[in-house]
Amino acid sequence: MSEFVGKRWAFPMGVDANGRIALAGGHEGIEQAMSLVLLTYPGERPMRPDFGCRLKDFVFSSIDGEMITELTMEVRQSLLRWEPRIDVMDVVVRPDPRQHTLVHIDVEYRVKETNDHRNLVFPFYTIPDDGSDY
Repeated sequence: MSEFVGKRWAFPMGVDANGRIALAGGHEGIEQAMSLVLLTYPGERPMRPDFGCRLKDFVFSSIDGEMITELTMEVRQSLLRWEPRIDVMDVVVRPDPRQHTLVHIDVEYRVKETNDHRNLVFPFYTIPDDGSDY
């Protein structure tokens, strides 16, 4: 699997115990790459202006059926386009029952090389318009 997945700089970037640039590989590297896709807004990378996911478009959205459907499609399309080492099996967006500004994005995926089924739960916070300044 290491040849297919490879190693890359860890995200967030840092150093390891030996003072070298920390690397991530295997499943950890894939999950970091998926998070990087979801956290990058298109246009933030000058040399790859289309790279990323439009999650920030949903920050001020009310958590309702329409938002959940659109968010699900955006996450699925972004990961299918930008993470070629996986097959996205399912994306489920679930509102948190205890925190009305949080949704959990559950991505079920399969690593193509190993046929290993895994999932990534990505928390996403919204800022509802409640009439206050904060």
